Amino acid sequence: EVQLVESGGGLVQAGGSLRLSCAASGFTFDDYAIGWFRQAPGKEREGVSCISSSDGSTYYADSVKGRFLISSDNAKITVYLEMNSLKPEDTDVYYCAAEQGPTCSSYYRPAAAQYGMDYWGKGTQVTVSS
Repeated sequence: EVQLVESGGGLVQAGGSLRLSCAASGFTFDDYAIGWFRQAPGKEREGVSCISSSDGSTYYADSVKGRFLISSDNAKITVYLEMNSLKPEDTDVYYCAAEQGPTCSSYYRPAAAQYGMDYWGKGTQVTVSS
């Protein structure tokens, strides 16, 4: 059974940091790109960041470049999203997603990126207070 389990969300003040984790199981990690989306109520899911498990190439949305860092531990089959200099507008539910590929190409088509994902986690809430 394929599982993506997120952890690490919470409440933080503006300017603070959080690290999200996505533990994956049930599929061949090297064949997939693993990434993070976020979604506010009533809005589409936005692709935030992605990492290719095969070559380590990454993608970042313009809104998080320079503040967020994605990494993977292939031995632990876990992907991390280090979020720094957090802003109130970063408040969302963050979802881990896996796309067989193994590149992050879907993220470069933001309007359709979420529809290219094969598996989703259940999400973790991130709240940034001002």
